[in-house]
Parts: sequence; structure tokens; C-alpha cells
Amino acid sequence: MAENLAELREQMGDSACCPLGKTRTNLVFGVGAPDADLMFVGEAPGANEDLKGEPFVGAAGQLLDKLLASIGLRRDQVYIANVLKCRPPGNRDPLPEEVERCKPYLMEQIRLIKPKVLATLGNHATKLILGTNVGITKLHGKQIMRPDYIVFPIYHPAAALYTPAYLAALEEDFLKLKGLLQEDIELPPEEPEQISLF
Repeated sequence: MAENLAELREQMGDSACCPLGKTRTNLVFGVGAPDADLMFVGEAPGANEDLKGEPFVGAAGQLLDKLLASIGLRRDQVYIANVLKCRPPGNRDPLPEEVERCKPYLMEQIRLIKPKVLATLGNHATKLILGTNVGITKLHGKQIMRPDYIVFPIYHPAAALYTPAYLAALEEDFLKLKGLLQEDIELPPEEPEQISLF
């Protein structure tokens, strides 16, 4: 177990711990405030992220920055990470075995940051964090209580770039996020066995 994010990043190193390590340019660990109240988890790095070694630096990242600004936050006040730390070739969906390889690192990031709200961006992050097959269309904008944080699924900003209808939903969900961060919510003592939203 790492003492802090820097130590965790060092433990990951730059070795090719799975086949993606051989095809990526840079490992994309995560960026932001190490004690952020709000943490975002996306799917995987894209081409821009792979080149820079930082998550959400392309068009989707610019939209995320605008959405953050709309609720009075900057990128350096939150923490941003992905399920996968290496770019899948051709931006394909993560494979189950790749998710399993990276999952322990993501869960350790969450443990170290201790966010109040964990916002999952899109299907892959939401399904992993919640352990559900329910899609983002049904779950977005709902708060799901966990013992250590609130999970708040929202559409991936990249989806809003291609489907304008998602942008309105994203803007609305960010306003809900702002409210969540301002509330004093008591978390449940233990994790429920399953999601009981539907």
C-alpha cells in the first residue's frame, strides 16, 4: 500500500505491466489536487493524453474544463484519472483483462485521495466502480451512496461532443454536482450488496 500518490506512481513505474505498456507513448497516471473533494474517473487515455501523459487534455478535456468553470471550479481543485493508465490502440474500448490489471491502481488512487464525490464519466468507469451492468443513460445524475464517498455517474464529455443532447444533461448534472459538494451528507456504515435504483 502506498503512502501517497507520488509513491503509487513510482510503484507503477514505466514498465510494460500489460500489453498496452508496449504500444503507448506515456503512462497517464492522473492529475489534480491530492486531497480533492471531487474526483473524476474516465475510461482511458486518447491520442492527446498519450502524447502528453495527462488525462483529458484534448477536446473532451476542454469541455470538462468549461463544465468545471460553470460551477466555480478549476482543474487543479479536483482530481482526474482514468480506469486505464495506457491508451488502447486506435482508442478502442478497454478489454476486461486490461481493466482488471489497472483496477488496483485506480482503487488505490481513490483510497489515497478520499474524495467526497466520485464522478464516473461514461459506461466503463461507472460499471467498474459500481459493479453493475446498468448503463450510463439510466444512471447519470443519480447519487449512489458508498461508505467512503458518493458515486455520481455522468456522461463522458467526449459523448457530448458527438451528441449535443448529452451536453444539456451534462450541464444539468454538473449543477447537481455543485450542490452535492456543498451538502453535508452522512454516508452509510457499510456498502450495499447491489444497486437498488431500478
